[in-house]
Amino acid sequence: MLIEIEYCVPCGYLPRATEAQTRLLEEFGNSIEGVTLKTGRKGVFTFRADGEQVYAKPEEFDIESIVATIRAKLPAPQGVQAEGRDLLMGKRH
Repeated sequence: MLIEIEYCVPCGYLPRATEAQTRLLEEFGNSIEGVTLKTGRKGVFTFRADGEQVYAKPEEFDIESIVATIRAKLPAPQGVQAEGRDLLMGKRH
């Protein structure tokens, strides 16, 4: 899954877009292809997952809701999960 964040440059949405990008990459890691930023104008602030819109301004921005929507669209995880990897490596966070 490729996530795209389109943000309005003149509106100053870059900081919010990069914070959201970081959160999504930390949350989903290798489960997604990536999170790209796309510059825009006219107040745009939109999130798309594989081309399907999952958030658009003027809705109230809620990163937790966006994360939940994207998680629901991902296929079920396979293989060793983070918890199992921690145990295999002898670590607990």
